[in-house]
Amino acid sequence: MEFSCYSQRFVLVSLLLAVAGGVLVEGQGTRVGFYSASCPRVESIVRSAVQSHFRSDPTVAPGLLRMHFHDCFVNGCDGSILIDGAGTEKTAPPNLLLRGYEVIDDAKTQLEAACPGVVSCADILALAARDSVVVSGGASWAVPTGRRDGTVSQASDAANLPGFRDSVDLQKQKFAAKGLNTQDLVALVGGHTIGTSACQFFRYRLYNFTTTGNGADPSIATSFVPRLQALCPQNGDGSRRIGLDTGSVNRFDNSFFANLRDGKGILESDQSLWTDASTRNLVQRFLGIRGLLGLTFNIEFGRSMVKMSNIEVKTGTVGEIRRVCSKVN
Repeated sequence: MEFSCYSQRFVLVSLLLAVAGGVLVEGQGTRVGFYSASCPRVESIVRSAVQSHFRSDPTVAPGLLRMHFHDCFVNGCDGSILIDGAGTEKTAPPNLLLRGYEVIDDAKTQLEAACPGVVSCADILALAARDSVVVSGGASWAVPTGRRDGTVSQASDAANLPGFRDSVDLQKQKFAAKGLNTQDLVALVGGHTIGTSACQFFRYRLYNFTTTGNGADPSIATSFVPRLQALCPQNGDGSRRIGLDTGSVNRFDNSFFANLRDGKGILESDQSLWTDASTRNLVQRFLGIRGLLGLTFNIEFGRSMVKMSNIEVKTGTVGEIRRVCSKVN
């Protein structure tokens, strides 16, 4: 992966976001450049850690992106997903397959050496999520920082995370509860353009879903069903992982939305964004369908990520700055 164009993409997208409005880069006490005096190398250290781990294991990119999402949707973006221990968020069923913790630990170790006790784990995760998109070919955006780390992490609080069987209406409710609108929902789900899902989370769509036809979910393209059944046999290994964006699993682009249009969404919750009329228009706009006012996915994804990263953040004297991300001080 070539990283030489990182700075150019960062400047371009950052300018576009800034022009669109200050709310995109600041909110609830966070701001771009929070560590400019106290830890000026924070972004380069986090970026270097992400790049290094990505070179040896590309799965850390979607892992870190999901981790940030799961962190923010449970008591805000406070790094509580990183805390070890019995009954913590990390042990909740939706979080058991998250990966990339070692990247955060690596970055934290380096930052503690450079500027001890200054940079929060929550901010490291927010920056790492952005950098994961960039190493996967997506555009950058300016990440507001200044979050502090939470001290509470309970698995039970993760029960209301968006799920793979959720209807569009339920997804809208969960996103709205966090201050995110329908366009944010579609844009952020578009993050599934990178990464995989285990067969156990969608195999039910392939067998005995209906009593007619081939028994599969009718929203799946008929020609696509045999391929998925071959990858995920009815009594096969439920942990086998399948790309969420067929044909572009490791590339951050808008092809995910083309797959939804073509009936090739892997998760039921993803495919429903096309089958539900209330979100289909947004999918079409991200695809640039002729006759509709198009939306640039890379730009809108960054906008929505900034909004999400400001959910219920802890700033000022609330929370703490963890010395080790997996342990409360």
